[in-house]
Amino acid sequence: MSRAALFGLTLTVAATCVATAEPTEWKWELPKYVPPPRVPADNPMSEEKFQLGRRLFFDKRVSGNATVSCSSCHLQERAFTDGRVVSVGSTGEKTPRNAPSIVNSGWHATLTWANPALVTLERQMENPLYGERPIEMGVNDANKAEIVARFRNDADYKKWFAAAFPEKKPAEQISFETIIKAISAFQRGVVSFDSRYDQYLQGKIKLTEAEQRGHDLYFGEKAECHHCHGSVNLDDQFVHAKTREAETPFHNTGLYDIDGKGAYPEPNHGLYDITQDPDDMGKFRAPGLRNIAVTGPYMHDGTVATLEEVIDIYARSGRKIASGPNAGDGAANPLKSPLIVKVDLTPQEKADLLAFLKALTDETLLTSPRFADPWKTQAAGK
Repeated sequence: MSRAALFGLTLTVAATCVATAEPTEWKWELPKYVPPPRVPADNPMSEEKFQLGRRLFFDKRVSGNATVSCSSCHLQERAFTDGRVVSVGSTGEKTPRNAPSIVNSGWHATLTWANPALVTLERQMENPLYGERPIEMGVNDANKAEIVARFRNDADYKKWFAAAFPEKKPAEQISFETIIKAISAFQRGVVSFDSRYDQYLQGKIKLTEAEQRGHDLYFGEKAECHHCHGSVNLDDQFVHAKTREAETPFHNTGLYDIDGKGAYPEPNHGLYDITQDPDDMGKFRAPGLRNIAVTGPYMHDGTVATLEEVIDIYARSGRKIASGPNAGDGAANPLKSPLIVKVDLTPQEKADLLAFLKALTDETLLTSPRFADPWKTQAAGK
């Protein structure tokens, strides 16, 4: 077991067994090249809150009909994505977009695929909880009191909420405000900086020859991946505790062009759905590429099955769909980002690039007890 996993297990056991009057001081365990993320002043981190959030994240009782949890769409072994083209909510309704990873989300300038207004995990979480189009968690005015009662009537949860929110009066410790804050704290604490790439950055290992060639392509001016995926989190909306002004670019990558004028298919028009600016058609946030090898299928609508296909699309400077309702040549999309240009990659260069992308997988994250389902651990007697 890695040191990170062992450290996490120790904290998990300690937090489970001991309830303190004052929340345990939170310490970020990060490489030197990763600054701490932003943390809202009204929701400071603590180990008790993180552990409460972990329990709630994996608890189906948070949903209206108690059939799905947050983890239903965010599986640890898939770096907290779900492996589906699009996700399925508590009533069986499909979401319009592919479930993004929650990993390292504390460093995101905006949350979700294309909404510049969602800038905190606390605010973003209201979407899956309360959203009606589509219904995800299915929380509404008719069942909110019932859901809160599920936790108020649970002696263990009463203890855990009291430990996480000692500043609140007992009658106020369990509410949707504290549920949201606890789950957000857990998500903020799910970090991933132990991939082979990180071990390389820390001087612990050398990349393989193929990985090194892929690394050089990725950060070089031929493949130019780093223009949209160049931060510590391998995205371009990276903020941290000392960031003064956040940059929030969104990009049209030429995935579609169904009318020859740049149109994307319903119901995913990207940033345009928010701004109604025609120039924003098809613009989405560039996701971080950490753990990308285990988070397929890809793109905002999950319509690209493999990383090999992703590389081919970008090398071509857009996707061509030969037939069907979405037929069109995305490479000719007039609204496409100028960063998306044709790149003549040889088969060996594509293989090298793929090798580097696979080196971004953090195996510790995928198995760490610190981020695992506590109910399964408890049922197994661990």
